[in-house]
Amino acid sequence: MLIVQDILVSDAVVTEQFICDLDACKGACCWEGDFGAPLEKEELAILEKIYEATKPYLTKEGIDVIGQKGLYVYYDEAQEYGTSLLANGACTFLTYEPNGTAKCGIEKAYEAGAIDYKKPISCHLYPIRTKEEDHFKALNYDEWDICSAACKLGQKEQLPVYKFVKDAIIRKYGAEFYEELDAAAEHFKTLKP
Repeated sequence: MLIVQDILVSDAVVTEQFICDLDACKGACCWEGDFGAPLEKEELAILEKIYEATKPYLTKEGIDVIGQKGLYVYYDEAQEYGTSLLANGACTFLTYEPNGTAKCGIEKAYEAGAIDYKKPISCHLYPIRTKEEDHFKALNYDEWDICSAACKLGQKEQLPVYKFVKDAIIRKYGAEFYEELDAAAEHFKTLKP
């Protein structure tokens, strides 16, 4: 375990290798799982604010479910808010590219310049999951079998998880945090037998 600016960082964040391989998985993390994308409390208001500008980038089914369930729901088991889900378990913001790859409708709106919010930070940080309790914050690597192709590609290219999500880490914690994490990771490598 590493500690960077009072945040616990699991060893796997710096030792495991990862690069999303969308050709292999087609973005399965957007439709697999039991809960919607985790949302931070401030993101709830952001989703409310950007919804109308995002709507043209969503599917009719997604818009209908958002109309019924809302933009987000509270998941008791996960003890957090997350995006609402379609009947098949997919995120309500899920759209598809012509090649069948999943694409976030929020991110499509961002790329088109309709909004200035990229996507939920939990999606941007994935496969890192954050945990915040009263007395600590932690970054953990979420290992999931649907990402096996991403692990293989990461190993081939020798890219640690934290470097894969560099932009997201900087977005969430700032450039100084990332630089300290990178330095700690480099030092950690020298300690391994």
